[in-house]
Amino acid sequence: MHKIAVIGDKDSILGFKALGVSIFPVNSSDEASNSLKEARDEGYAIIFITEPYLEQIEDLIDDLNRSVLPAVIPIPDNKGSTGIAMERMRRTVEKAVGADILFQEEEGDQ
Repeated sequence: MHKIAVIGDKDSILGFKALGVSIFPVNSSDEASNSLKEARDEGYAIIFITEPYLEQIEDLIDDLNRSVLPAVIPIPDNKGSTGIAMERMRRTVEKAVGADILFQEEEGDQ
């Protein structure tokens, strides 16, 4: 069975521990980067990371996304979403299918 981790500020990720997910509380982008590398090296297959830290270490995450595992997935923190997770999903889908099929209608409605 593959392991799952979540990286972010303690207040945002503590609840994941009750679900059996490994948590990596961080307070800076350096800690987030080190935790992400540690989780990768320990064989975690899915790593959730809160959006504020994702934005700060995006280069490292882009490097990790070149391989199949781990899958690095952005999630909102306890303050709410910045929209970066949805934007990354839109770009990924657009790259995969060659068109923006997720938000086509929304853009046309405006």
